[in-house]
Amino acid sequence: MKRPLKTLAAAAVLGTLTLAAGCSGEPVSFDTPAATAASPTARGDAHAGRDAGKNGDPADGAAARTLLPTGPRAEFTEANTVEDGTKIAVTTLEGRKSGFTGQVWVWAPPQYFEPRYAKSGFPVLIALPGGNGYPKNYWMGTDLKLQSSISRWSKEGRSLPFIVVMPVLNPDDTHYYDGSDIPGREKMGTWMTEDVPDFVKANFRTFTSRDGWAFMGSSSGAFVGLKSVLKHPEKFKAVIASGPDTVPDSPLWAGHEAEKQANNPEKLAEALSKQPSDPARDVYIAFQIGSEESGLQNLRSFMDTYGKGPVKTRLEVIQGGGHNARSYVRGMGDGSIEWISQHMQAPVPAP
Repeated sequence: MKRPLKTLAAAAVLGTLTLAAGCSGEPVSFDTPAATAASPTARGDAHAGRDAGKNGDPADGAAARTLLPTGPRAEFTEANTVEDGTKIAVTTLEGRKSGFTGQVWVWAPPQYFEPRYAKSGFPVLIALPGGNGYPKNYWMGTDLKLQSSISRWSKEGRSLPFIVVMPVLNPDDTHYYDGSDIPGREKMGTWMTEDVPDFVKANFRTFTSRDGWAFMGSSSGAFVGLKSVLKHPEKFKAVIASGPDTVPDSPLWAGHEAEKQANNPEKLAEALSKQPSDPARDVYIAFQIGSEESGLQNLRSFMDTYGKGPVKTRLEVIQGGGHNARSYVRGMGDGSIEWISQHMQAPVPAP
């Protein structure tokens, strides 16, 4: 059941106000420095996370498999400026596979523009909001300090320097689509797991393997991120799921029970957990929940039941935290983002 989102809605309003106040509409480019072929021997450094690529993952000791931008290039305009001077930009994406058209906001960390990383891909974090997530994704606002926090954590060695991608979550502000291809509706599952990643690959230096792809989200966005990773472990490796539901509950599923269960994180986790652990399909789920919100027992039950085999889990209980985005950013800094960073591919500087 979708929980009340008063604080998350307030965050969305703040993000919208930040957009109105800070958006210049000026063109933004992510083409500097010029992308060049990846080095076969370079490795990550402290700015990319001290333990990145450890724990027996395919990224451990391996050359970074960089994918240069494939094109076609999108046209970005400035939406906000982060306190370190980096830009949050926005574009309109016409989903070739889903047929859905919506806005996507993007941010690249300072390291992305450093010449020593010109040969390297960067890990991607698809950030999803709570509530309807339409027409804005509230993570595009600077008030929640997601981007500035990642910038700081990466310099402290507590996070990878993620590219943050913030698509709209739903096609309207009336219904929840559970990030799924509900029959007869907009194909939001295809939008989120195919069109959005394809767009990122077209415009940014990324990695060819799933070691460079993760989700994070709040509430309804956490559900979508959780479900996407469990449904596509071959594409995505990790998720920070904050205050999530763990079963689909959109009323739009009526009459489509089989399809609904095919998008049920509990069913997906059950099936995956029965397989042997394998570095090629292990997924890392960092649950977060505020100590002042409901749902803790449900997450513990999920972890106890399905946290085995390829399903690796962690729980961050945010002391004094509520069901809101600000609490969840705090929880990320308390350990969640460092944990997923340890299992993902770091960018690699030139030797």
